[in-house]
Amino acid sequence: MPLDIDRFAHLESSLQRWDPRVKLFTLGTFAFSVALLKTLPIAIIAWCVAVIILRQSGLPYAFVSSSIKWIIFFLLPFFIIMPLSYPGEAAFEIIGLPFAWEGLQLASLIFIKAVAIILTTFAMFGTARFDVSMIALQHLKCPKILVQMLLFTYRYTFVFLEEMRRMQTAMRARGFVMKSDIKTMQVMGNFVGTLLVRSFERSERVYKAMLSKGYQGELHSMVTFKSVRQDYIKAALVLVTTIALLALDFSGLFLPAKQGWF
Repeated sequence: MPLDIDRFAHLESSLQRWDPRVKLFTLGTFAFSVALLKTLPIAIIAWCVAVIILRQSGLPYAFVSSSIKWIIFFLLPFFIIMPLSYPGEAAFEIIGLPFAWEGLQLASLIFIKAVAIILTTFAMFGTARFDVSMIALQHLKCPKILVQMLLFTYRYTFVFLEEMRRMQTAMRARGFVMKSDIKTMQVMGNFVGTLLVRSFERSERVYKAMLSKGYQGELHSMVTFKSVRQDYIKAALVLVTTIALLALDFSGLFLPAKQGWF
């Protein structure tokens, strides 16, 4: 997932105009509900709903696909590992290894749910500035320490990456060439150690600067939120859909993917 997930927060769409508090609560509930699904047909429907929500966000396709491909790359091994390691009855063998359709079904369920949750996450955090989303989480009574950790991690990740690029440029200017030898390992060890020390020193300076400005464990902002009727209509549509998906999933109309390891 891109580090700057909010780079297109300025675009105009129905999700950008959605009150961030209501949006985070609604889409967060939907994503959590998707994780609870146990039947493949309902998971596919949930994936379709996530795609519709993402399309409403107006986020560019290339922006989303550039990150989704890495998630798919990470999830693809499930389609090999689970069918070949599932403890149920094997349908046939591949290179001497038992292949179970139940394992393939479970791998498909995990894959579809993971992609649906990631697409929903893009819609949640890609349609508003990240700091605004964190302030909205604070208004939703999320633990203040968690919200601040997320906000500072996001903010200073870019600072540390820039610091790392400057150090790499300095190393190349001094003639350093990456090789597979002991000398390179020593240099890279020193590189990582120096980066950690500089990061720690920067965090100390930032914290002292915050204390000097009156920081007492709570973030204050001039950002204000205002909910309108359309915000609650959108929330009602998503929540009703979420409840319907859960009801169908637990209704017994579809067979759940069996987790034979448990």
